Amino acid sequence: MKKYISGLGLVAVLLSACSVSKDIKAPAPEVPATFRNAAAVTTGDTSSIADIQWRQFFTEPVLQKLIDSAIIRNYDVQIAVKNIESSQLLFKQVKWNYVPEVALNVTANSQRPSDNSITGLSINQYNIGTHHIEDYSANLSLSWEADIWGKIRNQQKSALASYLQTNEAKKLIQTNIVAGVSQGYYNLLMLDAQLDIAKRNVRLNDSTLRIIKLQYDAGQVTSLAVQQADAQRLVAAGLVPQLEQNITIQENALRILTGALPDKIERTASLDQITIPDNISTGVATAVVSRRPDVRSAELALNIANANVGITNANMYPALRITASGGLNSFKSSNWFNIPASLFGIVGASVVTPLLDHKQLSTQYKVAKVDREKVVLQFRQSVLNAVGEVSNALVSIEKLKAQQAIAADRVSTLQKATGNANLLFRNGLANYLEVITAQSNVLQSELELATIKRDQLNAVSELYRSLGGGWK
Repeated sequence: MKKYISGLGLVAVLLSACSVSKDIKAPAPEVPATFRNAAAVTTGDTSSIADIQWRQFFTEPVLQKLIDSAIIRNYDVQIAVKNIESSQLLFKQVKWNYVPEVALNVTANSQRPSDNSITGLSINQYNIGTHHIEDYSANLSLSWEADIWGKIRNQQKSALASYLQTNEAKKLIQTNIVAGVSQGYYNLLMLDAQLDIAKRNVRLNDSTLRIIKLQYDAGQVTSLAVQQADAQRLVAAGLVPQLEQNITIQENALRILTGALPDKIERTASLDQITIPDNISTGVATAVVSRRPDVRSAELALNIANANVGITNANMYPALRITASGGLNSFKSSNWFNIPASLFGIVGASVVTPLLDHKQLSTQYKVAKVDREKVVLQFRQSVLNAVGEVSNALVSIEKLKAQQAIAADRVSTLQKATGNANLLFRNGLANYLEVITAQSNVLQSELELATIKRDQLNAVSELYRSLGGGWK
């Protein structure tokens, strides 16, 4: 029996080297030598800001605290961690597919056959003295399917790729959270700045309105001047509750993102105190493929698709299964453990090949090949999207810098014009319309400048994310 088992094992080992499918490697990513608009923004350094840990990239203490809380307490991150644990358990389990199935069977039964049955007639013929047949058995059974066509090997490859995908999914969630929290925080600082601008403009309009009312009482202007000045004040005053509402909503959104109940967020910095990093470098374009979690996940999906092709192809080929069982068997309980008389052993091997369901299995194999081709296209698409996002962030940084310079000059000019208009108005050298127009223009310009500063910070944060930074 040992020689028989050894022979079968040798055949199984030799056949297990067979492969019924050929894996497709991930295609070479189609990336440019340099990102579009990179020359106008980056420093020319071959390193990338994505290699910087997020704590070193976002240095504002309150922002760091918010990001740290989000990474630890955000529910999407916690779910991703659970997915990793689940996938890890499945990966460990699939390793046991190579191990034979072993079962312990202990049975005891008694039956009373019909006197007219073959069994009953046999009992009567041999005068056993009883009409009952008893059977007692205790044995170990073994069953093992040889991995001839690499089915189990492909199952392991699929499980490993799925496990690695869950890790990439967690990284992707973290990069999005880091970018989302930073952009939400910058938006909050912008709203603070705009609220301060609106309140300051209300005070300025109050002062103008008081002067116009004095002129009205003196008969120097009509009631129209008072009404227009009051309307201009109300425009600025109407922004205050609107901005306060937006601030509360943004605070709540950030708190929820960090896994906390909605509440106020204390700020120690203003929008003007947050600086745009001078050292912005994208590095080598091809490195995005290895850094971006979504691109890495798409690449791992090809490993899973390759494994599925192998599994579905192996299902169409014969399967070799080796079985063995041995133990103690007796028709009397008193002799059950009588050794060696009650010992028995059985060894068998079977080859099963699909016949009638071959067409169905063939269709599954063809579908798996088509799915693999789709995964290749999805991988190419993910690389293309990554390159596009980096290019978009770069052009945003470049053009917003130009917009910021223009807007800053406009604000400076209008602030001087407002001061001059107020001075001339008090001395009777300018009319109220010139003052109202100047105040309206400076309000809109200051609000726009704050928005551009927020957009600049968001663009840098988006570049950091699109390059694959934030998960370290």
